[in-house]
Amino acid sequence: MSEQIQVNGPAGRLEGIFEQPEVALRGAAIVCHPHPLHAGSMRNTIVFRTARALRAAGLATLRFNFRGVEGSAGEHDGNGAEAGDAAACLDFLAERHPDLPLWGAGYSFGARTICELSASDQRIQRSVLVAPPIAVYDCSCLDRIRQPGLLVFGSGDEFGTLTELAQKHPDLPEALEFHEIPGADHFFRGRTPLLEESIRDYATNVWESR
Repeated sequence: MSEQIQVNGPAGRLEGIFEQPEVALRGAAIVCHPHPLHAGSMRNTIVFRTARALRAAGLATLRFNFRGVEGSAGEHDGNGAEAGDAAACLDFLAERHPDLPLWGAGYSFGARTICELSASDQRIQRSVLVAPPIAVYDCSCLDRIRQPGLLVFGSGDEFGTLTELAQKHPDLPEALEFHEIPGADHFFRGRTPLLEESIRDYATNVWESR
Protein backbone atom coordinates (compact mmCIF):
# COMPACT_ATOMS: atom_id res chain seq x y z
CA MET A 1 0.00 0.00 0.00
CA SER A 2 1.37 3.40 -1.04
CA GLU A 3 0.18 6.71 0.43
CA GLN A 4 1.11 10.25 -0.55
CA ILE A 5 1.62 12.19 2.68
CA GLN A 6 2.70 15.60 3.94
CA VAL A 7 4.75 16.21 7.07
CA ASN A 8 5.10 19.47 8.96
CA GLY A 9 8.84 20.13 8.79
CA PRO A 10 10.86 22.93 10.41
CA ALA A 11 10.94 24.87 7.09
CA GLY A 12 7.40 24.02 5.98
CA ARG A 13 5.50 21.10 4.52
CA LEU A 14 7.51 18.10 3.31
CA GLU A 15 6.06 15.72 0.73
CA GLY A 16 6.59 12.01 1.06
CA ILE A 17 5.54 8.51 0.05
CA PHE A 18 4.58 6.16 2.89
CA GLU A 19 4.47 2.46 2.00
CA GLN A 20 3.51 -0.62 4.00
CA PRO A 21 5.23 -4.00 3.50
CA GLU A 22 3.38 -6.95 2.03
CA VAL A 23 4.84 -9.20 4.74
CA ALA A 24 4.35 -9.03 8.51
CA LEU A 25 4.98 -5.52 9.85
CA ARG A 26 8.05 -5.41 12.12
CA GLY A 27 9.33 -1.84 12.05
CA ALA A 28 9.31 1.48 10.23
CA ALA A 29 12.06 3.43 8.49
CA ILE A 30 12.66 6.84 6.97
CA VAL A 31 14.74 6.79 3.78
CA CYS A 32 16.70 9.93 2.83
CA HIS A 33 17.73 10.92 -0.69
CA PRO A 34 21.05 12.22 -2.12
CA HIS A 35 22.13 15.83 -2.51
CA PRO A 36 19.27 18.19 -3.42
CA LEU A 37 21.53 20.34 -5.61
CA HIS A 38 22.51 17.33 -7.72
CA ALA A 39 19.01 16.16 -8.69
CA GLY A 40 18.52 14.16 -5.49
CA SER A 41 14.92 13.33 -4.61
CA MET A 42 12.82 10.60 -3.03
CA ARG A 43 12.37 9.14 -6.53
CA ASN A 44 16.08 8.35 -6.86
CA THR A 45 16.62 4.74 -7.96
CA ILE A 46 18.82 3.79 -5.01
CA VAL A 47 16.42 5.41 -2.54
CA PHE A 48 13.58 3.47 -4.15
CA ARG A 49 15.50 0.19 -4.01
CA THR A 50 16.61 0.79 -0.41
CA ALA A 51 13.01 1.34 0.65
CA ARG A 52 11.85 -1.73 -1.26
CA ALA A 53 14.53 -3.88 0.36
CA LEU A 54 13.46 -2.74 3.82
CA ARG A 55 9.81 -3.44 3.07
CA ALA A 56 10.72 -6.94 1.92
CA ALA A 57 12.07 -7.47 5.44
CA GLY A 58 8.92 -6.14 7.10
CA LEU A 59 9.50 -2.42 7.57
CA ALA A 60 7.06 0.29 6.57
CA THR A 61 9.00 3.02 4.75
CA LEU A 62 8.72 6.77 4.36
CA ARG A 63 10.61 8.31 1.46
CA PHE A 64 10.41 12.09 1.48
CA ASN A 65 11.83 15.15 -0.23
CA PHE A 66 14.08 17.45 1.77
CA ARG A 67 13.22 21.14 1.97
CA GLY A 68 13.23 22.86 -1.41
CA VAL A 69 13.02 19.66 -3.44
CA GLU A 70 10.05 19.25 -5.80
CA GLY A 71 6.92 19.91 -3.71
CA SER A 72 8.61 20.34 -0.33
CA ALA A 73 8.66 23.87 1.08
CA GLY A 74 11.77 25.82 1.97
CA GLU A 75 15.25 26.07 0.52
CA HIS A 76 18.27 23.76 0.65
CA ASP A 77 20.40 24.46 3.73
CA GLY A 78 23.45 22.22 3.40
CA ASN A 79 24.68 22.99 6.92
CA GLY A 80 22.86 20.22 8.72
CA ALA A 81 19.34 21.63 8.90
CA GLU A 82 18.07 18.79 6.70
CA ALA A 83 18.49 16.55 9.74
CA GLY A 84 15.53 18.49 11.13
CA ASP A 85 13.50 17.44 8.10
CA ALA A 86 14.43 13.82 8.77
CA ALA A 87 13.52 14.19 12.46
CA ALA A 88 10.09 15.55 11.50
CA CYS A 89 9.53 12.50 9.30
CA LEU A 90 10.65 10.28 12.17
CA ASP A 91 7.98 12.00 14.27
CA PHE A 92 5.42 11.01 11.65
CA LEU A 93 6.48 7.36 11.83
CA ALA A 94 6.48 7.40 15.63
CA GLU A 95 2.92 8.71 15.62
CA ARG A 96 1.75 6.31 12.92
CA HIS A 97 3.41 3.26 14.51
CA PRO A 98 4.14 4.09 18.18
CA ASP A 99 4.89 0.49 19.13
CA LEU A 100 7.34 -0.34 16.34
CA PRO A 101 11.14 0.04 16.28
CA LEU A 102 12.28 2.94 14.11
CA TRP A 103 15.12 2.78 11.59
CA GLY A 104 16.88 5.44 9.57
CA ALA A 105 18.27 4.88 6.07
CA GLY A 106 19.86 7.12 3.48
CA TYR A 107 22.01 7.30 0.39
CA SER A 108 25.03 9.63 -0.06
CA PHE A 109 23.96 13.05 1.31
CA GLY A 110 20.99 11.22 2.81
CA ALA A 111 23.31 8.73 4.52
CA ARG A 112 25.29 11.57 6.07
CA THR A 113 22.04 13.19 7.24
CA ILE A 114 20.84 9.96 8.85
CA CYS A 115 24.28 9.54 10.41
CA GLU A 116 23.99 12.96 12.06
CA LEU A 117 20.47 12.27 13.26
CA SER A 118 21.32 8.79 14.57
CA ALA A 119 24.16 10.26 16.62
CA SER A 120 21.71 12.50 18.47
CA ASP A 121 18.29 10.82 18.29
CA GLN A 122 18.12 7.53 20.15
CA ARG A 123 14.69 6.77 18.70
CA ILE A 124 16.56 5.42 15.69
CA GLN A 125 17.31 1.85 16.71
CA ARG A 126 19.17 0.91 13.52
CA SER A 127 20.65 2.73 10.55
CA VAL A 128 21.36 1.74 6.95
CA LEU A 129 23.92 4.05 5.35
CA VAL A 130 24.48 3.62 1.62
CA ALA A 131 27.64 5.23 0.22
CA PRO A 132 28.21 7.89 2.88
CA PRO A 133 30.50 10.44 1.16
CA ILE A 134 33.40 10.11 3.61
CA ALA A 135 36.07 11.26 1.13
CA VAL A 136 34.51 14.67 0.46
CA TYR A 137 32.46 15.56 3.55
CA ASP A 138 32.92 15.51 7.29
CA CYS A 139 31.30 12.27 8.45
CA SER A 140 32.64 12.32 12.01
CA CYS A 141 29.09 11.49 13.10
CA LEU A 142 30.04 7.88 12.34
CA ASP A 143 32.25 7.88 15.42
CA ARG A 144 29.31 8.95 17.60
CA ILE A 145 26.74 6.39 16.47
CA ARG A 146 25.94 3.83 19.16
CA GLN A 147 23.09 2.01 17.44
CA PRO A 148 23.67 -1.07 15.29
CA GLY A 149 23.73 -0.45 11.58
CA LEU A 150 24.87 -1.37 8.08
CA LEU A 151 27.22 0.63 5.87
CA VAL A 152 27.33 -0.29 2.18
CA PHE A 153 30.06 0.93 -0.17
CA GLY A 154 31.05 0.32 -3.75
CA SER A 155 34.69 -0.72 -4.21
CA GLY A 156 35.06 1.94 -6.93
CA ASP A 157 33.21 4.76 -5.21
CA GLU A 158 35.02 8.04 -5.87
CA PHE A 159 33.35 9.60 -2.84
CA GLY A 160 34.60 7.00 -0.37
CA THR A 161 35.37 3.30 -0.10
CA LEU A 162 35.51 0.78 2.71
CA THR A 163 39.31 1.13 2.73
CA GLU A 164 39.05 4.89 3.16
CA LEU A 165 36.49 4.39 5.90
CA ALA A 166 38.95 2.25 7.85
CA GLN A 167 41.65 4.88 7.40
CA LYS A 168 39.52 7.86 8.43
CA HIS A 169 37.52 6.11 11.14
CA PRO A 170 39.62 3.31 12.63
CA ASP A 171 37.63 2.99 15.86
CA LEU A 172 34.04 2.62 14.70
CA PRO A 173 31.54 1.00 17.07
CA GLU A 174 31.46 -2.79 16.94
CA ALA A 175 27.70 -2.74 16.39
CA LEU A 176 28.19 -1.50 12.82
CA GLU A 177 28.39 -3.97 9.94
CA PHE A 178 30.01 -3.32 6.57
CA HIS A 179 29.48 -4.57 3.05
CA GLU A 180 31.37 -3.69 -0.10
CA ILE A 181 29.98 -4.35 -3.57
CA PRO A 182 32.81 -5.17 -6.00
CA GLY A 183 33.11 -2.91 -9.03
CA ALA A 184 30.37 -0.51 -7.91
CA ASP A 185 30.83 3.25 -8.22
CA HIS A 186 29.01 5.87 -6.14
CA PHE A 187 25.88 5.41 -8.23
CA PHE A 188 26.02 1.58 -8.18
CA ARG A 189 25.68 1.51 -11.97
CA GLY A 190 24.90 -2.06 -12.99
CA ARG A 191 25.01 -3.12 -9.33
CA THR A 192 21.72 -1.87 -7.90
CA PRO A 193 20.24 -5.40 -7.59
CA LEU A 194 23.25 -6.40 -5.47
CA LEU A 195 22.78 -3.33 -3.31
CA GLU A 196 19.11 -4.12 -2.78
CA GLU A 197 19.93 -7.72 -1.93
CA SER A 198 22.54 -6.63 0.62
CA ILE A 199 20.09 -4.37 2.44
CA ARG A 200 17.27 -6.90 2.32
CA ASP A 201 19.49 -9.66 3.70
CA TYR A 202 20.77 -7.45 6.51
CA ALA A 203 17.30 -6.35 7.60
CA THR A 204 15.88 -9.87 7.34
CA ASN A 205 18.73 -11.31 9.42
CA VAL A 206 18.02 -8.76 12.18
CA TRP A 207 14.58 -10.28 12.75
CA GLU A 208 15.64 -13.89 12.23
CA SER A 209 18.45 -13.59 14.78
CA ARG A 210 16.03 -12.55 17.52
